[in-house]
Amino acid sequence: MSERLQPGDTAPAFTLPDADGREVSLADHKGRKVIVYFYPAALTPGCTKQACDFTDNLEFLAGHGYDVIGVSPDKPEKLAKFREKEDLKVTLVGDPEKKVLEAYGAFGEKKLYGKTVTGVIRSTVIVDEEGKVERALYNVKATGHVAKIIKDLGL
Repeated sequence: MSERLQPGDTAPAFTLPDADGREVSLADHKGRKVIVYFYPAALTPGCTKQACDFTDNLEFLAGHGYDVIGVSPDKPEKLAKFREKEDLKVTLVGDPEKKVLEAYGAFGEKKLYGKTVTGVIRSTVIVDEEGKVERALYNVKATGHVAKIIKDLGL
């Protein structure tokens, strides 16, 4: 199981393809805060709710200096379908090899309907302007999570 990140840790660098196959790097966002959220699969109910919540609040978050990147094990083609179907504005990147998910502690054992399974742990890591972890939240709920982040950050 991958180690969970703690506040003060250096956020693992990454470069992953977005829904259009363009590379997106954490380094591209240096000087801004970044909310990196990890979700199990595009086009599923909980992940759709979460992505729509981030899209609905994207302008507000950007106005407070936050960029948002959603990471899942999906391939760019599926991310593009997800973006089109739900009219998403949030940046979605794919990590089919799960290297970034593991580096962030967002892949491993979890409980699903009472059974222990290995998969994506719905997580959110807030990275500061210098690339350090400000907050690391694991096993978050899809519904109401964005509102909770906004409240917790005092925005």
